Amino acid sequence: MEFALYLVLGGFAGLLAGLFGVGGGMIIVPVLVFSFTLQGFDPLVLTHLAVGTSLASIVFTSLNSIRAHHLKGGVLWPVVLWMTFGILFGAALGSLTAAAIQGPLLQKIIGVFAIAVSVQMAFSLQPKASRGVPGKPGLTLVGVVVGWASAIFGIGGGSLTVPFLSWRSVPIQKAVATSAACGLPIAVVGALSFAVVGWQDPHLPAWSFGFVYFPAVLGIAITSMFFARIGAQLAHRLSALMLRRLFALLLLGVGINFLI
Repeated sequence: MEFALYLVLGGFAGLLAGLFGVGGGMIIVPVLVFSFTLQGFDPLVLTHLAVGTSLASIVFTSLNSIRAHHLKGGVLWPVVLWMTFGILFGAALGSLTAAAIQGPLLQKIIGVFAIAVSVQMAFSLQPKASRGVPGKPGLTLVGVVVGWASAIFGIGGGSLTVPFLSWRSVPIQKAVATSAACGLPIAVVGALSFAVVGWQDPHLPAWSFGFVYFPAVLGIAITSMFFARIGAQLAHRLSALMLRRLFALLLLGVGINFLI
């Protein structure tokens, strides 16, 4: 039954990721927190376990996305390269930061972030393009910030990278494609860091590799990659504005639930 839940979650997260152009982490983390709570996991580690597991599952969903965007020529690989240098450090630092925060407080921080993202999506708040892409040191610094925040929230970084690149005059299609490529190093380094940081924690359940719960990763990976393609196809048939507002409403509910 638990594994069936992870299969359903993976399909749901993949569908939403394809529909809304964001990583499934904002859905995976709260559902895993709820699932781990019902399974009786220790409250001291279940939030960290949800974040680390989310990052590990994003590794698989991002591979499909990167391939599709690359074939369309949308990925700005020089930007990805220099941001990745910063992401490697930032994601590792973010996992250490999250590990130092107690579970209940981490849930509230994620809740505030979910509400902020919901407001941004509901009202399509995007910075106006005003400058060009920064140089190599600037991209590396941005990578540190994006990697750090993404590792804390268990996301692929799209809600941070896309607005930044749009502000820097990158066309939205290329911004989304480049952000998708940046999500892979965030997920890989973040997941590995969460596994190492939590390796010796005595409160972990069986089948955990540090703060990564393997059965959930496997279940989510199996279905999310398939349903992400379906979501992407549906996104071209349905109203983009309505989709964004529905997803924003969902995130608002998630955020409020985490806060209370």
